[in-house]
Amino acid sequence: MNINDEFFKRKNNEIGVSLNEVQRKAVVQTEGPHLLLASPGSGKTTTMVMRIGYLIEEKGIAPTRIKAVTFSRASANDMKERFKRFFPELPSVDFSTIHSFAFTVVRDYYRQTGTAYQIIEGEVTIDEHDAVDPGQLPLHKKIILRRLFKEIVGENITDDQMDELTTYISFIKNKMIPPDEWSRVKVDVPKAEHILHEYESYKQSGHPKLLVDFDDMLVIANELLESNQELLRKYQEKFDYVLTDESQDTSNVQHAIIEKLVRGHRNLFVVADDDQSIYSWRGAEPSYLLNFKQVYPNADTLFMEQNYRSSLEIVQTANQFIKRNTNRYNKNMFTNNGSHKPIKLNSLSNYMEQTKYIVQTVQSIDNLSDVAILYRNNSSSITLMNEFDRADIPFYMKDADNRFFSHWVVEDILNFMRMTFTDKRTDILEKIHLKFNGYISKQQMAALKEIDNDASVFDNLLNTVQLQDYQVKPLTASRDTFLQMKGMPPLQAIRTIREQLGYEKALEKLCEWLGFRKEYLIGILNTLEEIAAPLETMEQFASRLKYLESVLKKAKYRKGENAVTFSTFHSAKGLEFEHVYMIDLIEGIIPSSNEVKDGNLVEATRLFYVAMTRAKKHLELIVYGQRDGAKTHESIFVADVRKIMNPSLLRSESLMNASINTNAIKARSELMIGKILNHRKFGIGEIVMIDGDFMEMKFQTATNKLSINICLEMGLLEPFDT
Repeated sequence: MNINDEFFKRKNNEIGVSLNEVQRKAVVQTEGPHLLLASPGSGKTTTMVMRIGYLIEEKGIAPTRIKAVTFSRASANDMKERFKRFFPELPSVDFSTIHSFAFTVVRDYYRQTGTAYQIIEGEVTIDEHDAVDPGQLPLHKKIILRRLFKEIVGENITDDQMDELTTYISFIKNKMIPPDEWSRVKVDVPKAEHILHEYESYKQSGHPKLLVDFDDMLVIANELLESNQELLRKYQEKFDYVLTDESQDTSNVQHAIIEKLVRGHRNLFVVADDDQSIYSWRGAEPSYLLNFKQVYPNADTLFMEQNYRSSLEIVQTANQFIKRNTNRYNKNMFTNNGSHKPIKLNSLSNYMEQTKYIVQTVQSIDNLSDVAILYRNNSSSITLMNEFDRADIPFYMKDADNRFFSHWVVEDILNFMRMTFTDKRTDILEKIHLKFNGYISKQQMAALKEIDNDASVFDNLLNTVQLQDYQVKPLTASRDTFLQMKGMPPLQAIRTIREQLGYEKALEKLCEWLGFRKEYLIGILNTLEEIAAPLETMEQFASRLKYLESVLKKAKYRKGENAVTFSTFHSAKGLEFEHVYMIDLIEGIIPSSNEVKDGNLVEATRLFYVAMTRAKKHLELIVYGQRDGAKTHESIFVADVRKIMNPSLLRSESLMNASINTNAIKARSELMIGKILNHRKFGIGEIVMIDGDFMEMKFQTATNKLSINICLEMGLLEPFDT
């Protein structure tokens, strides 16, 4: 028996861990660069921890000479706890996030140089919305950006815009995009580039201390390790072995930091799955994995494809599904787990049936902690939460987001309702006067505010403020509508606001002007209607919203209790459950309308795959045919799963497509730069670029970026005979 066998036998006896052949190779091949491609449920954390233990126990490496880096604090803590459980006698190694390591480098350098700095992210000590003297507000990234937006745009930034603005900034920093190229990054926030320039200037010269946010830590650490050889040498000599987990979520700047750290010894162990890269919107760079051999030509690549988590049906279907994506490592996930039952495809008549069905189904399950409800967007959780609370079923919100209740659309609806109680308050009218059929200008609103006679704001507008002739009729109609709404049930009131008062049309205009997503805003209105449906009064509706906000806050503290888990697809990565219900699987949500429009379904495909592979035995995909009177269509991903489960559908569809377009190009090998083809929508064009899953074709009127996958699947390309 050799030393390796003794190690594995001993650990099996001590902790009951038994590794397969690939996992053992990943543990004992310690020298040089390695890429471990780990399919879902393949035991990557166990393998990493066993490798670290092997380095210490069998190779005699001091724990202080080993650095383990992962993407999130939760993952770092999980790895640390598992190492302590597997090797209780050993001192811990340095487990941390890449941000934490970057902060150590930055702090070290600033201490040496005597540079005064301040971190401006993390917990805010007071509410950033508080109306206090700006000079008294704490220095915080969002507070600074809020002020700059107000100064530059002239309006208050919404929560949605703040999310997009901070994502835009993180994307630029993580991609290491230089300032002269910032304008090329797509963003819907007004003056975003200008705001970013002012933000960077303020951090460096607008305060006595240098201000640093979390993204700056990465950028500064990378620049310091590039320019300061003494500092670089210090950290290179500190660690002999570096391991990185979840590397598909790592950005360009993070990869650059790690590459510098291991440049001397090159003992780098990278664990990743390109099929689970779902964070490109914040700068993750999965192409790094595909190009790993270019950076490390002598690297070994190991494929850890055995899934220990899921049933045979789930593994086989998910493995076929992810092959929608072509620019990936050719992994074939498999399992020795037995057959359980097919994935369930559940098609319901309408959206409300979905929530009722889930509530009824979950009520029959004893161990609620075995159940997860997964969805693409956080907004899907609100209706679930409302119905689960009414049914008295406890739930844990994995990524609780109470912004719904403070969203300006919710506040607008409440203000419309407040106007039905009293139409004398100009302060309420001022908040909504641009969002209904009154056509009240800002100047007229200012004149109205000067009147103090305790009369109806509509009477004052009609009798005192100077109006245009065309305004009289709609203002009179709006006044009458508000009077008619007094005492209305809340559902009827919301529909009156949307339709008769013209709020929905106003939202559509705002979407055109400011770039808001119409589907998202209409979704908020639909959710409010669902909450309002069983209630009798508008007072009950307002109380219900306040109550649900408190329920949401409590739900995020139920981790570990006997409660159903609500989670987005993104936040579910790394988790597993006996029963998984994927909901709202309709066109426009997964994939989103923008993803379909851009022809880029690669990351949405990965996201769907991540959600599917959370399930151990029971996986259910739920669609519905109608929502709020409008017809919906099932996600093309659900259609794909159906074809995988029933290959005869795929064969018949292929025959049908072939009969429709027998000339269509079906093989990627027929696509090459310089080739002239006929695109069924855009006409004759030349392929001018091929990059992974995408190509650019130059047509007579424009150059379009196209998904190769979609073009081939839908038979959109035909040979062109000159």
